[in-house]
Order: sequence, then C-alpha cells, then structure tokens
Amino acid sequence: MENKKASVSSCVRGVLHFLRPYRGKAILALFMVIVSQLTFALNPSVEGLITSQLTQDAMEIVNGTPGAHVHFDVILRIMLVLLGLYLLKTVSQLITSFFLTDAIQGAMHDLRNALQQKIQRLPVRYFDDHAFGDVLSRVTNDVDALSNALQQTLTRVFGGILTFLFVITMMLTINATMTLVALIIIPLSLLITRIVVGHSQRLFDEQQTTLGELNGTITEMYGGFSEIVLYGKQADAVDTFRNVNERMCRSSFKAQFVSSLISPLVSLCTYLTIGAVAVLGCLFVIDGTIRVGQLQAFIRYIWQINDPLSQISQLSAQVQAAFAAMGRIFGMLEEEEEVAEKDPPETIADVRGQVTFDHVQFGYDDNLLMKDVNISVQPGQMVALVGPTGAGKTTLMNLLLRFYDVKGGSIKIDGVDIRDMKREDLRSLFSLVLQDTWLFNGTIYDNLRYGRLNARKDEVIEAAKTANIHHYIRTLSHGYDTMINEEGNNISQGEKQLLTIARAILKDPQILILDEATSSVDTRLEKMLQEAMTRVMQNRTSFVIAHRLSTIKNADLILVIQNGNIVEQGTHESLLAQQGVYEKLYHSQFADQQTEEGAALA
Repeated sequence: MENKKASVSSCVRGVLHFLRPYRGKAILALFMVIVSQLTFALNPSVEGLITSQLTQDAMEIVNGTPGAHVHFDVILRIMLVLLGLYLLKTVSQLITSFFLTDAIQGAMHDLRNALQQKIQRLPVRYFDDHAFGDVLSRVTNDVDALSNALQQTLTRVFGGILTFLFVITMMLTINATMTLVALIIIPLSLLITRIVVGHSQRLFDEQQTTLGELNGTITEMYGGFSEIVLYGKQADAVDTFRNVNERMCRSSFKAQFVSSLISPLVSLCTYLTIGAVAVLGCLFVIDGTIRVGQLQAFIRYIWQINDPLSQISQLSAQVQAAFAAMGRIFGMLEEEEEVAEKDPPETIADVRGQVTFDHVQFGYDDNLLMKDVNISVQPGQMVALVGPTGAGKTTLMNLLLRFYDVKGGSIKIDGVDIRDMKREDLRSLFSLVLQDTWLFNGTIYDNLRYGRLNARKDEVIEAAKTANIHHYIRTLSHGYDTMINEEGNNISQGEKQLLTIARAILKDPQILILDEATSSVDTRLEKMLQEAMTRVMQNRTSFVIAHRLSTIKNADLILVIQNGNIVEQGTHESLLAQQGVYEKLYHSQFADQQTEEGAALA
C-alpha cells in the first residue's frame, strides 16, 4: 500500500500546533535572535570606525598637521563598544539556544506521544498494509529528522531574514549605489536555490521512503533470523539487504549531491559581487564620497548577506529531508481511524456469552470473502472452527473482536450489536491466546497479570498451576521474578505458549478464544493442557481454532469453514455421519497420524 503523505501546508500547521504550548519560550528565543542579529549588523560599522580613525590619524601625521597623533583614547572607546556588542551577541545566542531547545524538544515529545496514541486508534488493516519497520521509522527516524531540522534551521532561517533587513539598512546608510549593486546577489541566490531545490526535493522524498523500506527489511530479517539460518537463506537475505541498501545509497547520493550544489554557486555569486563593489567603492573613497572604514564595513556586509545564504544552502539538505519526514509523520496522523463508537454506547449488564453471527458479509477489499455467515452460539458452549489454512477461521475471530467491521449483517453478544458497544468494553469480555505468542520485556509475574493488574500473587500462581507452567517457573533461579528479554527468546516457544494461556486464565474472561493455542507443546503436555482447558472452559463460551481434529471431539459445535463460508456445522459424531468435508478432513488426518506412528515403530 502506498504511504500517505500530508501536504506542505498541513505539515506546517501541524508543527505550529505542537509548538503552540511552548510559544512563550519560542517567542523569547526568537526575540533574542533579533537582539543577536542587530548586534551582528552593527559590528562592521563600529569596526569600520577604528579603520577610519586610524586612517585619518595616519594622514594627519604624514601631512605634518600640528598636534597630529594616534587617538588611542577614541580607539579604546570604540573597542569597548565592540566588546559590549560581542558580549551581548554571545549572551543572546546562549539564551536562544536554551529556550528554543527546550521548546522544540517538548514539541517533539508531544509529537511522539501523539503518534503513539494515533497507532492505538488505527485499524488493524493499517498494520496489515504497512511494514512494521516503516511504522517504526516514522516514529523514530522521521521525528528525529524533523527535530534536528527545527533545532538547526529555525534560528538560522529567522536570523537570516533579520540579517537581510538589518544589513541592507546599514548598507543604505553608507551608499545607495553600492547597495543596489550588492543586492544582485539576493535574486541570483534565490534563483539558484529555487532551481536546485525543485530538483532535489523529490530526491529527498525518495530517500526518506527508502529509509523506511530499509528499516522494514532489517526488522523482518532479525525477526526471522532463526528461520533464515535454518533454511540456509543467509545469502538471499544479504542480497535482499544489499539491494535495498544500494537503492538507499543511490537516493541519498543524488539528494545530497544535488542539494550541495547550492553553496558553491551562491559563493561564486558573492565573490563576483564583492569584486564589483570593491572597484566601485575604491572610486568613491578616492573622490571622498565614503571613508575607507565605510568601504571595509560594506565589504563585511556583503559577507554577512552571504553568510545566511550559505548557511541556508548548507542546511537545504536537512530542511528538505525534514519536509519529506513531515509528510510521512503527518500523513500517518491524518490516516483514517477506526469507525467512531456509538454515543452513548450499549452495555451488557449481565454477560452470559451468547454469540450470534447474523447474515454476516465481509471482505478485505471490494471482493467479499464471506457472503452469508450465520452462527448461533449458546452461553457456555465450546465452538471449534476447522478448515484449511486461509479458509477464514481467524478472520471470523477478528470480526468478533472488531479488529475489522462487517460489511453486511451483524454480530451480537447477548443480543447487543458489537458495533454499538465501546471497543474497550467489548474486548474486555475476551481472553485471546494466539499461535504467535507475545510477551514483553519484564518479569514472568508482570507478564502473567498483564490483563488483570489487580490480581493477587496467589491468583497468579493458581492460574500458572492450571496452565501447567507453575512447576517450570519454580525451577528458574528467580522464579516468578525471572526477567523475559525483549525478544522473549530466553524461554522456549512451548513455555511462552503456556504463559500466555495462564495469562488468559487469570483474566477470567466471559469468552475465550484459542487460536492454535496448543500448537507449540508436545503431545504429553498437550493432553495435560487439554484437561486444564476443559476446566477453564466450563460455563464459559469458548472458540477454539484447531488443526488437530482429535483435540476438538468434545466440542459442542464444530464449524467447518471453506473460502470464508460455513459449509458444515454440528457435533463430531453428526459431522462424521454426514460423510462430507469434515469426515474427509478427519479421516485424512487420522490416516496421516497412523502412517507416522507406523513409521516410528518401524
């Protein structure tokens, strides 16, 4: 799916929105920029006074003027004024740096929080369509690019504008003709910048997009590192990374090189302008129109005009990267969120666990995967969903949890349409155990009580006993205080599965969903777990997605799903009697099991 990008105007409005709470600090910082640039503009003229005074004293001494001498007292006073200006400029720059940094970092803090909150409100389909690494890159790399650009360029751009205004004013006080000649540098520099930026901005957009792809590739590879090694695909992984890395290198080179052309071209214009002004200024000095110190100050002013132009040109790469990053950041913030909840929402006072799919229709795109699904589950029933991979078993559960919304019909719990409930209230009714386990960096105890933070220690232990994981936890050196690392790879997959089941048990949900929950445990442990789960599922509506049909013989209702639709439903015995799809699936699996057992005995 193509990444959404916000317009430049909406990006600027977005940045100003996040800076608004810190506007007092930002305004103070910008005021000190004015003070700094004002002193910067006064310095050349004051420095020129020294040159003019020394020149005048030297001429009087050469001409033999009575009492002629070097007026060190006047020069000392001028130098003291210069020292005051230098100190004022330094202090104002320090104040600017402190308060502007505080404001920008505060705004970036709020922006990261806003992105995190936005992620929580985005529909599941967004993460199905976007690589995890790309989402991560927006929250980290893109925000950093914006932060660095604001930190480095905001004062320089604002200061550059002030420099133009103050310096041009000072130049006009010296000589208007020379000023007009010197101002040629501005339109030439703007023209150069516009042409180069017009070509390079597209390249910076490509660079940021490729950076997101690079992060996605790295995340995917490290997430599946064991599988890559197992299947001997290291060379393929390296080739894939090299391909993305080369595209990143090419896009970065083009963007940086084209952008870097601004500085030398602007400097060339400056040198030509200085040459023209120097010749003209010398003529004015000869005929007495201006003094030598004023010519010196004027040359300095030309360099002062060049200084912000050169800085801005040097920062153009950073600015353009920031605009590309802003487009991705605010594009994400403008993404369509989950459908608004009903206000006021419906609630279920006494949850019994009756679940009804009434003529449900659904498809991930315009093509419907499910055309007319009807299911009636009574409170406390165990419902098993079987069928080939990709048939739509997990999709049904995603609809029940409102990870996706139906496109037709309705899903009801105890007669209440789930679309009329708050998502938080709806999902609080469920415990979900997935085939792909998820544990976070923390202790086993914290992971177990993730869904019920107020659980007592004895309740946590009882849940662990029910899931047959208590004994294993006690064998660990730190017991329930054992830390699980970020990847969760310091315990086995089967043990992680048992921990997630214990976590689901501790929550004590009204409805339980097990999606291949026993797929990572051995046969002996699975039988023990089945006994435990039988106790847990008593008087509780349960949905079990299973490939091992032997584990769901005792289900109250078995739904056979093909191509998103229910083709058969009933008990184990009634479905075998129908001699339909389920009967073929069961005997096929039984025959495979018999073959495996025979091979093992042989």
